[in-house]
Amino acid sequence: MRETPQQYTQRILSYSEGKDALAVQSTTAKKLAALTKGLAKSQLRRKPAPDKWSIAQIMAHLADAEVVLGWRLRLVLGSNGISIQPFDQDVWSSTFDYEHSDPRESLESFRTLRAANLALLKRMPKELWNNYGMHQERGKETVAHMVQMIAGHDLNHLRQIEEIARNKAKRAA
Repeated sequence: MRETPQQYTQRILSYSEGKDALAVQSTTAKKLAALTKGLAKSQLRRKPAPDKWSIAQIMAHLADAEVVLGWRLRLVLGSNGISIQPFDQDVWSSTFDYEHSDPRESLESFRTLRAANLALLKRMPKELWNNYGMHQERGKETVAHMVQMIAGHDLNHLRQIEEIARNKAKRAA
């Protein structure tokens, strides 16, 4: 059974609970690079199960999610209370052919976009972190909430990549 938007929010926030969200986000690109260093293209493209994403697909998703985050942050910071459009990650994966994406290009896109988003957040006065958007599926989301969510999102996908890489190493042994 697919989780509800509220269950998704709870799960993702549980990963970043008690952690400095900006610190988590500032280390994600380096961790992705370390986790994928030395992996062959075939390893990066192998799915752990037919209905699960490969490392390459996860990395393409992270790059696109960073585009979405940047846009949402700019919308909400500039227009408090604005509507936030959801997106279907599975449709994006299929439409944008994540399966055949280049993980190195995805990492570089992610790294660049993340640096720009972190620089924006660091420039913003803390009172603007209370600005919010109305997500059409999840309801009211402040900038502070989005920052915590993206940290949890990072940790979720880093954990998935670690597990996939570890299982590939076991199979090779």
